[in-house]
Amino acid sequence: MLIPILLFILGLILLIRGGDWFVRGAVGIAQFFHVPEFIIGATVVSIGTTLPEVMVSSSAALAGHGEIAYGNALGSIICNTALIAAVTIAIRPSRVDTKTLRAPIIFFLIASCFYTVTAILKGSFSRLSGAILLLLFVFYMIFTVISGKKHGNVDLEEIEETSDKIGTCIFFLVLGAVLIAFGADLLVDNGTLIASALGVPESVIALTFVALGTSLPELVTAISSLVKGHSSLSLGNIVGANIFNLVLVSGTAALLSPFSVPTGKEIMGIPASYVLDIPVMLLVSLILIVPALWKGKLSRVQGISLLLIYAAFCAVQFIG
Repeated sequence: MLIPILLFILGLILLIRGGDWFVRGAVGIAQFFHVPEFIIGATVVSIGTTLPEVMVSSSAALAGHGEIAYGNALGSIICNTALIAAVTIAIRPSRVDTKTLRAPIIFFLIASCFYTVTAILKGSFSRLSGAILLLLFVFYMIFTVISGKKHGNVDLEEIEETSDKIGTCIFFLVLGAVLIAFGADLLVDNGTLIASALGVPESVIALTFVALGTSLPELVTAISSLVKGHSSLSLGNIVGANIFNLVLVSGTAALLSPFSVPTGKEIMGIPASYVLDIPVMLLVSLILIVPALWKGKLSRVQGISLLLIYAAFCAVQFIG
């Protein structure tokens, strides 16, 4: 049991370091194209910080562990929103640009509706479902980049001072991707062993420990962005990462190897996926985005409320 735990931790370390280097390379490359800060956060940085989830879910699906593929994507959205975004909001509430935020939120709601309907009505995600989700991802990327260009460019010095040359950026991009791939394999293989040893469903491990581990790059990015005063990049990263967890992570996993919605854990005779996981994902997302669109700002009360929900969600996962 000790060796799987140590390898699981090693996988997390590789994911964190790989995600950090991938983001460094990706942002450096994006700066050459003069992409606005929020757009970098919602696309390039989000892809980089979501890459661990893509690799973990894809590896899990190919290995026949559909519960991990499902739980990692959904759990990461809950973790991103009710832990990472909540912490940043509680520490430093800020105003948001509702015009810039509106389009990503619309895409997220569309993806959420499709994901929820597919999960409830079909109980599984086929290759067709995966293809549709990936199509939404392509549309989102195209729309976001075009929209960002229309709103004009920003001074790149406002994003981050960097002396990295393009060759260095590409090196960090590739090295980060390699570390993420190795870390994902260690996380899936040993997460499965730990779940079996503890006697809990794989989906529970994925919804909590794996989701938290693969979301650490978002946490690092959010904290770093706040320290440097780039709240737009931080919020854009969270919103973009949540979209990518639904359309890119789940879409890629389903396309590679279709998986079913977990039914092992039940609450009042109903699979927890339908009465807990999906409802909580929708609830925390609405708590984050509705006030942001309505009032144009994020409050400390939102952050504390989301943190309490996340704590309760994790506690319920291990009850029974």
